[in-house]
Amino acid sequence: MTSPLFSPIKIKSMNIPNRIVMAPMTRSKSPGGVPGEDVADYYARRAAADVGLIVTEGTTVKRGGSSNDPNVPNFYEPDSLAGWKRVVEKVHAEKGLIAPQLWHQGMMRKPGTGPNPDAPTDSPSGITHSGKQVFDPPSSAEVDDMVMAYANAAGEAVRLGFDAIEIHGAHGYLIDEFFWDVMNRRDDRFGGSLPERATFAGDIIRETRKQVGPDTAIILRFSQWKQQDYTARLARTPAEFEAFLKVFVDAGVDVLHASQRRYWEPEFPDVDGENGLNTAAWAKKLTGLPSITVGSVGLTGDFQNAFRGEGATVRKLDDLEARLDKGEFDMVAVGRALLQDPDWATKVREGRSGELKDYDAKSLAVLY
Repeated sequence: MTSPLFSPIKIKSMNIPNRIVMAPMTRSKSPGGVPGEDVADYYARRAAADVGLIVTEGTTVKRGGSSNDPNVPNFYEPDSLAGWKRVVEKVHAEKGLIAPQLWHQGMMRKPGTGPNPDAPTDSPSGITHSGKQVFDPPSSAEVDDMVMAYANAAGEAVRLGFDAIEIHGAHGYLIDEFFWDVMNRRDDRFGGSLPERATFAGDIIRETRKQVGPDTAIILRFSQWKQQDYTARLARTPAEFEAFLKVFVDAGVDVLHASQRRYWEPEFPDVDGENGLNTAAWAKKLTGLPSITVGSVGLTGDFQNAFRGEGATVRKLDDLEARLDKGEFDMVAVGRALLQDPDWATKVREGRSGELKDYDAKSLAVLY
């Protein structure tokens, strides 16, 4: 097999056998926030079938308003941590590598929902994406507590044996709300220009590093688009993007996971044309750090189609492999294709492209 997808890469303490990452995908299959044996087996099947690095579904940090769904796993209750330890054990038994994705939903969580319905909903400024003030802004001390919720979860992850940490800073959730000028109107050090609004995430990375030590890789997932507004952009030029990313580089992040709805779309077409670099490629070019690309890998339609109950047809990987071979990015996160088929990576490695199937949105209901 000569595909660049199956060349090894070393990041911090991880010797990753190939460039395929299982993308984090919310499953809501953990009653009471506790991942069970079925969840452990779900991840172990991918580890046994040529996935280089698994990033778990989002698992929520210790803030009362971090989750809107009691079936989403958490990363702080003793029973939940015991469940995650079992996940790690089963993945490692298959010689796999795994990172938890640490998550706080911010204002995407509606008041009165989730496992702690009486808890307040956290936000940067108490302002919705439409500009409406609905809550009082949190104090600087409360923001510091949000920071430590992520860092403390990362410390737990290392104690449980996880191989890396991913911080969820994308898609309009809490960290991304701090990035977004529509929702972050703070006048302290957490607000202001885009690099200043990135301070919250920078603090999380620094405090996480204190907890996990120098050898554990810290991955930051970020996106330009938001669930509240697909056309939203944090950085409109490479210079703005570089200033934004520098905050995370200076804080000590190791890998940049650039979420796109479609990986083949250029991030700044006005700069390098319709076939220009995507978000992950720009992130690597501007920082020199390893980057992960993601977005409809192996499929034609983006993931939002799945939530509307729509499927997607198989898409060839030729252009993806060509970009990877040129070094535009370092790893490739695969979502729905792996959600539906735990053997997807093995089939690609063995050249069994004829066995790859169109995506059926009904797969969301099952832990294959």
